[in-house]
Amino acid sequence: MTTSKDNRFRLDGEAALITGGGTGIGLAIARQLAKAGAKVVLAGRRASVLNQAVAGIGCNAGVVVCDVTKVERIGAVLARAESVFGPVSILVNNAGIHLKKPGAETTDQELLDVLRTHVLGAHALTRAVLPGMVRRRHGSILFVASMASLFGIPNVYAYAAAKSAYLGMVRSLAVEASPAGVRVNAVAPGWIETDMVRKAMAGDPGRKRRILARTPLGRFGEPEDVGAAVVYLCSPAAKFVTGVVLPVDGGVSIGF
Repeated sequence: MTTSKDNRFRLDGEAALITGGGTGIGLAIARQLAKAGAKVVLAGRRASVLNQAVAGIGCNAGVVVCDVTKVERIGAVLARAESVFGPVSILVNNAGIHLKKPGAETTDQELLDVLRTHVLGAHALTRAVLPGMVRRRHGSILFVASMASLFGIPNVYAYAAAKSAYLGMVRSLAVEASPAGVRVNAVAPGWIETDMVRKAMAGDPGRKRRILARTPLGRFGEPEDVGAAVVYLCSPAAKFVTGVVLPVDGGVSIGF
């Protein structure tokens, strides 16, 4: 890996695995990591979506079709990913599902489904990649958290539970793994202009105004903003940064 001061934000020589990498924020993260020099493997359930995403990135991108909830297959998933570009030195736990429901209406099964994707899937992959990173004394594990990790948002009870769990995982794992040269961090995106957010805002101008009114920068973020933050946290520029949760939210989490 390049470590000169002029190249502190470069990721040449790194191999990254990004779950949920075919669309939205995950794809933006993959693109930014690739631009910084990393080889990236996009993991997800839809082969056609992943292949289209890889075509847009170029020869430094590969695909692994998988379902992170099938934890018994995670070892094979990692083996396939590492057969593309070698040992994974950057893991981005981004795969997730959303559920818009208040807590009192969320069934046990719905809660388990959300936790299984976000928490158990991320844990299984992290547990799979960590021994190799520790053995090589080099690696970066990144969790994509949320505003729902930082303050109360109504009607996303299960999602908030899952994303809040990431904060404990990041802090505990950072303490455990950092002495072995493996850094663990998270980003917490705010309102980012993805297809999902655009659909949520369609036909509801009042909601959009309310969101922008409480965003100090007065606009939505772009997926690339999150990708750039991930590049920083995984790069030599952040070599003394571990156990942090970096909001990428235009100031929402500190606004009033």
